[in-house]
Amino acid sequence: MLTALGWDASLAAAYASACSSLRGGSSAPDGVQLAPARVARVDRGASEVLTAQGPLRVEHAAAVLEAGRIDPTTAPCVGDWAVVRGGEVPRLVALLTRRTAFVRLGSAPGTSAGQVLAANVDVALVVEPLDPQPHPGRVERLLALAWESGARPLVVLTKADLVPDAEALRDEVAAAAPGVDVVLASSWTGKGLDVVAAYATPGTTLALLGPSGAGKSSLLNALSGGDVARTGATRADGKGRHTTVSRELVRLPGGATLIDTPGLRGIGVVAGEQALEQAFADVAALARRCRFADCGHGVEPGCAVLEAVEAGELPERRLHSWRKLEREARWVARRQDARAQAQERNRWKAVHKEMRRSGRARP
Repeated sequence: MLTALGWDASLAAAYASACSSLRGGSSAPDGVQLAPARVARVDRGASEVLTAQGPLRVEHAAAVLEAGRIDPTTAPCVGDWAVVRGGEVPRLVALLTRRTAFVRLGSAPGTSAGQVLAANVDVALVVEPLDPQPHPGRVERLLALAWESGARPLVVLTKADLVPDAEALRDEVAAAAPGVDVVLASSWTGKGLDVVAAYATPGTTLALLGPSGAGKSSLLNALSGGDVARTGATRADGKGRHTTVSRELVRLPGGATLIDTPGLRGIGVVAGEQALEQAFADVAALARRCRFADCGHGVEPGCAVLEAVEAGELPERRLHSWRKLEREARWVARRQDARAQAQERNRWKAVHKEMRRSGRARP
């Protein structure tokens, strides 16, 4: 069963190393059973995991809870590989290093703390509906999120049966997704589902990313061959309703797994320079022809990007979108650096306080 979930030799080696550390730190004394598991769903302080013996509900160990309190990105999330300790109350005692992770900004206003949406995903299905009108800017933002995660993105344009000009809309979105396959799909007619299914090879993990009402749940049901996820109609104003309210890992018939996620409204992207270059490969290619290496593509002379916009070779909307995400990336980098420095200062304060306390306690 673990192999079907993506288990391989490198994960086995990471698991062996984690078990050794746990036993050395007495978190798992000799005789206490440890087992690998994959997180299928996370509740408050507990998770549903899949093991070689089947599904299991586990509590989060105190050390895991404390680590997540200090840094939310280290808390267990759907798709994680974990070490589970047996006993009367099974507990999740450690996480294996993530290969990929979708990280968005936390929901608290002004925060730079990230939130991990899903881990160890191989293929990111960026789902965008054709009805109502697709939003290339949202696709760009989700692609930046996907590229930063380390997963391979695929854009899936749903509800292709509801619009007469699906091919033209596809071309419009494809211009905002250089280097990424863009598939027209309809869960109702079955159009494009074979193309999407070809990415769901045995042992592969896919994840659905997109707004509410994009048809993610319908796509999941179509790929799984059953009514796995609840679906609902869009609202009268064209906006979607949340039918998926939590992230969950689902096994597909062909041997792949798929992570369904709730609809994403405001998507604060934690993206680095490389991810932005991949999401905006056309802008990056033009930037390499600018006169100045540090060109900001604003008012600098000899800017190949601005020249392309003036010549109609690059949509002005595309440049505006790049500027916005680039500003966000710089802001997040500054805030995260300041937060890391503050955490380090607090850590050393605690160390010095403990040293002083221990010194006073000596006879």
